[in-house]
Amino acid sequence: MRADAQRNRARILAAADEVFASKGASASTEEVAAKAGVAIGTVFRHFPTKNDLLSALMKELVRELAEEVESLVRQGDPATSLFTFFAHLVERAASRKTVVELLGIDIRVSDQLQLLREAVGILLDQAQAAGVVRPGVRLDEVMALLAATSQGALHSGWDADLRERTLAVVFTGLRSAQL
Repeated sequence: MRADAQRNRARILAAADEVFASKGASASTEEVAAKAGVAIGTVFRHFPTKNDLLSALMKELVRELAEEVESLVRQGDPATSLFTFFAHLVERAASRKTVVELLGIDIRVSDQLQLLREAVGILLDQAQAAGVVRPGVRLDEVMALLAATSQGALHSGWDADLRERTLAVVFTGLRSAQL
C-alpha cells in the first residue's frame, strides 16, 4: 500500500473510532469521512462496507487489548494483572460505545477474540498460581463477567463510583478465600 493510502487508512480508522465511540455503531460512514477529511469514496476504497470498517475497528481494538494483556503477562504483577485488565476493560466500555456494541454485530473477528481469550486465560492462570484467584474459577466465567460488566457499564451509564463498587464485588468473588 502506498504511503498516502496508508495515511488515509489510518486517518479513517482514527476518525471512525471517534465517531463510533461517541455515536455508536449506527453512525454513518459519511460522518466518518467528514471527520477524517476525506471523500466518502476514499472510505469505501479502503472499507467497501460499513461492516468492513467496523470489523477493522474491532480487530484494532482486540489487537490493542491483546497487547495490553501480553504486557501484563510479561511485566505485570501476577497477583494484580487480571484485576488491572478487567477494570481497564470495563472503564473503556463505559466511555466508548463501540467497545460493547461491536460485539453484537456480525463481523469476522473470531481469530482476534480467540487470541484475547487465550491471553486473558494466561492472566487467570498466573493469578491462580499466585494464589489470589480461587482455583475453581474458569476462563469462561471470567470472560462472561468481563462481557456482563462491560455491557452494564455502557448501557446503564455506570458512573465511576458504581463501576468501582461493582468491580469490588466481582473481584471479591474471584479472590481466594485465604485473602
